[in-house]
Amino acid sequence: QASLMVLSANELTLGYWGQAVVSNVSFQVAAGDVLAVVGHNGSGKSTLVKTILGTLPLIGGELTWHGGVPSEIAFLGQRSEFDTRVPVRLRDIVEMGAWSRLGFAGRIDPAGRAAIEAAMERTGTAAIADTPLHMLSAGQLQRALFARTIVQDAPVILLDEPFTAIDQSTEADLLALIDQWSGEGRAVIMVLHDLSAVLQHCHAALLLGRGTARFGPLDTTLTPANLVDLAYLTPSQAAWQQRMFSRGVASLSGDGDV
Repeated sequence: QASLMVLSANELTLGYWGQAVVSNVSFQVAAGDVLAVVGHNGSGKSTLVKTILGTLPLIGGELTWHGGVPSEIAFLGQRSEFDTRVPVRLRDIVEMGAWSRLGFAGRIDPAGRAAIEAAMERTGTAAIADTPLHMLSAGQLQRALFARTIVQDAPVILLDEPFTAIDQSTEADLLALIDQWSGEGRAVIMVLHDLSAVLQHCHAALLLGRGTARFGPLDTTLTPANLVDLAYLTPSQAAWQQRMFSRGVASLSGDGDV
């Protein structure tokens, strides 16, 4: 329904300093949608994320927020920007999600405190809340960042390769959280390279590659022909993928991170 539309893009040209990285980017995201952004190295995935966040200007096309730009967009990037030498605890990371709702005295109110505790419980980090940043594993840090995102309580969530360097158990827990966000009516845009996760948890795909883009339902966008045409898979990888799917094995991966 049009009333549920959150964000639409029409023939975007994205890049830096007027130099296009990718053109012809069109897509739509409605409340409750999980949109997968897929593409080879340098295809423009991170460029798209920066443009949606407003930190990079459009070169061309139109990006429309239906109902106005959200007051807050939750963003979780590929790597932590935290300096592990800074003496902060896991709890401090999660509390960052409440900064936009600080009261007049610059303090988190009781409702905010409750939200922080609930987010740590939901992500399995409550028991290590006071662990210093430098002692956290990659998976524990990622769980903390997801907890921070929960506390932000934003209607739009952007995730840029959120499962890099974490174990499968943590990934499964966090994918379940993404399913929950979708059920709550949040719009999620997620850059991923694991196609099996895309097929299980996303509703539509934006495939970037060779300077262009294709958007639509998973079954018509992430076809072997499209994945080869936009340089995400080699012809031999695509043939192997077809054989695996014909046997009921949904385990796919492209060329890795962007």
